[in-house]
Amino acid sequence: MAKWQCIPCGYIYDPAKGDPDGGVEPGTPFESLPEDWACPVCGASKDQFEKVEE
Repeated sequence: MAKWQCIPCGYIYDPAKGDPDGGVEPGTPFESLPEDWACPVCGASKDQFEKVEE
């Protein structure tokens, strides 16, 4: 699963880790995050993320 980076702050969403503090289970792909999910660091919306090429 691809990782996604928050453009404003640089936070990396890693699907293998999820976002436990935000109620997102490990193994959740970025595409499956709720539309109202926001960056846990700066609060940016999903459309402010870009896919990280590995």
